[in-house]
Amino acid sequence: MASRRRRPEYCGPPELFYNENEARKYVRNSRMIDIQTKMTERALELLCLPEGQPSYLLDIGCGSGLSGDYISEEGHYWVGIDISSAMLDAALDRDTEGDLLRGDMGQGVPFRPGSFDGCISISAVQWLCNANKKSDVPARRLYCFFSTLYSALVRGARAVLQLYPENSEQLELITTQATRAGFTGGVVVDYPNSAKAKKFYLCLFSGPSTSLPQGLTGNPDADQASESIFTSERAPYKKARRDLVKKSREWVLEKKERHRRQGKEVRPDTQYTGRKRKPRF
Repeated sequence: MASRRRRPEYCGPPELFYNENEARKYVRNSRMIDIQTKMTERALELLCLPEGQPSYLLDIGCGSGLSGDYISEEGHYWVGIDISSAMLDAALDRDTEGDLLRGDMGQGVPFRPGSFDGCISISAVQWLCNANKKSDVPARRLYCFFSTLYSALVRGARAVLQLYPENSEQLELITTQATRAGFTGGVVVDYPNSAKAKKFYLCLFSGPSTSLPQGLTGNPDADQASESIFTSERAPYKKARRDLVKKSREWVLEKKERHRRQGKEVRPDTQYTGRKRKPRF
């Protein structure tokens, strides 16, 4: 968990911190784009959406629309909400496919009950734990957010919120208010033994409680960029599995591994996995 002096939440309210200069980083910094996209990919994995059919998703703290780009590439529809005008302007300049709304998540999610099939959020929820004015009560704002989010989801849907908690007390505050609003679930931690790659995902269920997905372990990708590269165009992100031939052994193995990360029961791999069978007569 990051130290206090390095956390952006202590630099001011989000609508002021995420100004035009910060928004520019989320459009031109290839390393930032790559990290944001990979976290979105992981969040969608944890959502466990039905395969082969589009879903209608809510992106909390959508920013410049990087998460929305990945959602669109996966064939889903989305609505994004963010408090920063500069970030939303950057999203509009990039012609993102989702609908955008300016709003404060601490004042609630302004949508009808049962509007969304799922929700993701990348690096936003921890902002609710800070009071930028006397009227801001973190516990109250968190409960308002979670209770209205619970209402906006169809029953049985999931919300996966990637966050950077400052400490265990802050994480407990967030999970307590989510549980109070009606959610079940818990925290999935990827790469818990890595100082740089460790990521927290709050996986919330709006229906009956189910098994919590397993966090990723082992060594994270060793080929991550160590330097930031700026470009005038948005760097495209292409998943490696798109280069795989559908129904091939490699494609089947990748799909099974993805299901394991989602916490689903998967048969063990054998020499017959992905084998092409002869037609029956």
